Amino acid sequence: MPYRTTPLVNDQIYHVFNRGVAKLPIFTDKRDYNRFLETIYYYQFQGPKPQFSQLNRFKDFKFEKNEKIVEILCYCLMPNHYHFLIKQLQENGISEFINKISNSYTKFFNAKHNRIGPLLQGQFKAVRIESDTQLIHVSRYIHLNPIASFLVKNLKDYSWSSYLAYIGLQIDRVCTNDIILSLFKTKKKYEQFVLDQVEYAQSLETVKHLLIDGED
Repeated sequence: MPYRTTPLVNDQIYHVFNRGVAKLPIFTDKRDYNRFLETIYYYQFQGPKPQFSQLNRFKDFKFEKNEKIVEILCYCLMPNHYHFLIKQLQENGISEFINKISNSYTKFFNAKHNRIGPLLQGQFKAVRIESDTQLIHVSRYIHLNPIASFLVKNLKDYSWSSYLAYIGLQIDRVCTNDIILSLFKTKKKYEQFVLDQVEYAQSLETVKHLLIDGED
C-alpha cells in the first residue's frame, strides 16, 4: 500500500475524494447512486455487524446502535468521482471507511456491469481542513460540483449530494450538517453563500476544459 503523506488524525476533518480508473464513470444510473449512498451510511458504523451484501438476511439487526468511526459532514457523488468532508472519530476510521465502501461498491458495480478489476483510481486523496473558513469554502466547492460541471442548471435539481439537506429541502441520514451550518445564521445564509459562487465555479470549469482540450 502506498505511504500516505497526510496523516489521518482523530477529531480532524478532511476533504476526501477519488475518481474512477481512467476517469471512467463509477455511477451510471439511480440504482448505482442509491447503492453507494446506502453503503456510505452502513460503513460509518463500526462492527460487529453483517456484511452489507448480507444485510437483507438480518433485517432485525440494528447496526445503528454501534458507535461511528467517521462522521460525514457533506458529500457529492459525480458521474466519475466523489467528494466527502469527513471527521475521523476513531483510529484509522477514514481509511477503514473508504476501503470498505470502495470494496463493497466495486463488487456490486462489477457484478452489475459484468466487469472485472479496480473501479477507483488507486489510493484516495485526503486534505486536512485547518480552519472554519477553509471548512465552509470546501463545503461550497463540493456542493457546487454538479452545476460547475453543467450537469444541472439549478442545484436543487441534483439528488446525489448533501446540498438539499443543507438548505432544508430534505432529510439526509448519510450526513451530519450541524457543524458547518452552525457557522451561518440560517440555512438561507448558507444557500446564498453557495450560490454566490456559481458563475465563478462554471467559469473555472470552462477554462479547465479549454486547457485540457488544447493539449497535444
